[in-house]
Amino acid sequence: MKLCVALDLENKERCLELVKKLKDLDIWLKIGLRAYIRDGFKFVEELKKLSTQPLFLDLKIYDIPNTMSDACEECAKLGVDMINLHASAGKKAMQSVMQRLAKMQKRPLVLGVSALTSFDEEEFYSIYRQDLQKAVINFSKLAYESGLDGMVCSVFESLLIKQNTSENFLTLTPAIRPFKEEANDQKRVANLQSAKENKSDFIVVGRPIYEALNPKEVCEKILRNL
Repeated sequence: MKLCVALDLENKERCLELVKKLKDLDIWLKIGLRAYIRDGFKFVEELKKLSTQPLFLDLKIYDIPNTMSDACEECAKLGVDMINLHASAGKKAMQSVMQRLAKMQKRPLVLGVSALTSFDEEEFYSIYRQDLQKAVINFSKLAYESGLDGMVCSVFESLLIKQNTSENFLTLTPAIRPFKEEANDQKRVANLQSAKENKSDFIVVGRPIYEALNPKEVCEKILRNL
């Protein structure tokens, strides 16, 4: 299991300051929508110069197949190590993306987003008119059949996804509160023990790290527990 630290701070300078504190640790760095819209591809370049840690560009691409393929190709050209897209875009879109990226000498890992961890059962059903768990299994099967490398899901669907696809199909689980911190705007949160039990391959931790007085100390504590 790998720790992925979310760089979701209010300005680029604070993000870079955090990376400098953590650059010796065996972690991944996650660049989210806020940071990428604000700081652009140059932020990716700065991170690559500052640290050798793998980069996850978390933009959750969702559009028509050709536009998704174009966007994912541009993301891949940045030299990031992992990207993601919405599995609900459908099989044709996911296959189109993977066919495009297969032409590259080196492509990033590609994960499909299942159900956002801010959804609870009731809200998910109000939008998708499906049971959340069944929908996640369906999304995951489509992604697996389309050649993606894994899924973004809550901890509570991680094991289920592997059981319905493959043990080697990766799961990345956001909304981790390592030591039972506040859930904030997340609904389906989990701690480290749950992530282990459900065989998460990557855990994403944001606020419990970057809001801490000593972010490196928190990271080291998480890594020891992993």
